[in-house]
Amino acid sequence: MKKFSTLFLVSLLSGVVTLGSYKLLFDTNGYFSNDKNSGVTTAPYSYGKKVGLSSDVLDFTEAAEKTVHTVVHVKNVSRRTITNPILEYFYGYKGGQSQEQVGTGSGVIISEDGYIVTNNHVIKGASEIEITLNNKKSYVAKLIGTDSKMDIALLKIDTEEKLPYTVFANSDSVKIGEWVLAVGNPYNLTSTVTAGIVSAKARDLDSSGIQSFIQTDAAVNPGNSGGALVNTRGELIGINTMISSMTGSYVGYSFAVPSNITRKIIEDLMEFGNVQRGILGVEGGELNSITSKELGITQTQGFYINKVTKNSGAEKSGLGKGDVIIKLDEQNVATFADLSKYINTKRPNDKVQVTYIRDGKTRAVPVILSKNEFFNAEFKGIELENIEAADKKKFKIDYGVRIKSITSENLKQYEEELIGNIILSIDNVKATDVETVSKLLSKKEENQTVRIEMINKNGEVMRVIL
Repeated sequence: MKKFSTLFLVSLLSGVVTLGSYKLLFDTNGYFSNDKNSGVTTAPYSYGKKVGLSSDVLDFTEAAEKTVHTVVHVKNVSRRTITNPILEYFYGYKGGQSQEQVGTGSGVIISEDGYIVTNNHVIKGASEIEITLNNKKSYVAKLIGTDSKMDIALLKIDTEEKLPYTVFANSDSVKIGEWVLAVGNPYNLTSTVTAGIVSAKARDLDSSGIQSFIQTDAAVNPGNSGGALVNTRGELIGINTMISSMTGSYVGYSFAVPSNITRKIIEDLMEFGNVQRGILGVEGGELNSITSKELGITQTQGFYINKVTKNSGAEKSGLGKGDVIIKLDEQNVATFADLSKYINTKRPNDKVQVTYIRDGKTRAVPVILSKNEFFNAEFKGIELENIEAADKKKFKIDYGVRIKSITSENLKQYEEELIGNIILSIDNVKATDVETVSKLLSKKEENQTVRIEMINKNGEVMRVIL
């Protein structure tokens, strides 16, 4: 009986200890409970029961079916003459052999009457552009215009039938982690569809800060350039432009020009023949912990204004050095690419609400965008800007445009001699300002020569043919 009593007491004590331990560790307010505010948070029981990636969510068939019929194959045919310098030197032989080069890419039909958007690098230098639809019909395309800075080109084909086309979505509303499809013609494999997610937004891969790409992990390879990046409804959110790769083939990430920027560019090309870029009128850079420490400010995100352009909308609205821009209209600005992405969707004289921080206080002011004072002569690789009053006084002229930079590889060897020169006329038409030159050059073909009269930095008049 004594042994039984002892055994009973031991069992009872063990049960009390077990129950007490459970209460202490796992019950409400216990150490491992979900309710206690501890350093470790556990998921509720139901969390594991929810299937986040169901077969219904991952059904891309409708989006793919919509898009493949609107994506075309773009064939770029260029011709160049191959000469023999030895024959030229010894025998005065001036002939050459014409050689045809062919490049391929993709394009997206954006209207039923045959407007097609692609990348500028897909059709650059083409003497003939051929478009092949998904139904195998082929057409010769006309180049409407290009924007080399954002790598966008607009083409047009003439057809009596109404074509299927892709509608534009609002790329600003695209979310990181959202499923997307890339549709194009990699390695000449027509109507190829790959899937992935949006990995990042407002990626700037260029030191100028003007670019702002959507980054995705959908597989994109050579030939996909100019193709469509669409959401799960088959709406266009970007034009696939490049890949990040050491080999030239897809290894993880690809980049697309956002649809909002693309739409604005093609509307400009249709209406004006060139891209109308508005500017805020500020210079500076994005903030991070290092730059903020150097500047002696606490704000670590946003665009820090280091200089305000004279007579710009920013100056007229009272923005100044030291202000930190954190929002444009309803778009947050954390990086330079965020700022440039939004401004690239606007035109001169558009009004933008700028929210900024000054002396620790948040303020907002409307700014009317100024006209961008440069135009890139795309087909000649010369970037121009309007001359200033000092130039007019120095050279005793009242008109002209200055060569700001050279982007053409053929002209790179003459870069030092050309930059800073002032162009007075093109084909005997006065180069009054950048806008005048822009309209003049938009009417000329890529391979058409132009006669330029200019003043060099020494004040000497030069005449060249490009």
